Amino acid sequence: MALIPYDPFHHLETMRRDLNRFFATDFPSLFSHMEDHIGMPRMDMHETETEYVVSCDLPGLEKKEDVHIDVHNNILTISGTVQRHQNIKEEQMHRRERFFGRFQRSITLPSDAATDNIKATYKNGVLDIHIPKTTSGPKKRVDIEFH
Repeated sequence: MALIPYDPFHHLETMRRDLNRFFATDFPSLFSHMEDHIGMPRMDMHETETEYVVSCDLPGLEKKEDVHIDVHNNILTISGTVQRHQNIKEEQMHRRERFFGRFQRSITLPSDAATDNIKATYKNGVLDIHIPKTTSGPKKRVDIEFH
């Protein structure tokens, strides 16, 4: 029989994982009886040599007027509405987990993001936003003069 060392923080890690799961998936379903509720879509942001790419999961958008992308003071904001048209009565609904209603998400862009030529595409439920980097050239190291 192998001995397992006692970890006094094991219960805290389990509690953190349960809270993350609750707020990531179960929390919105508590408000499923509401017609319009605000959601926070999940997003990733990565960079290449020439641009930043923000990918945001937005399944269910039907037309481009349902989503708005704004940049103000180097903050990118994605907002809009996901419509669900179903003729199902509330008393016939057993479980509702799919998101519908209004959503909004804002992130701060890096300082070298050029917000003039932003391009966005929507395909297969994913909104991709391409933000070019400024072409300020390579970083220059400043020599410090010690006395």
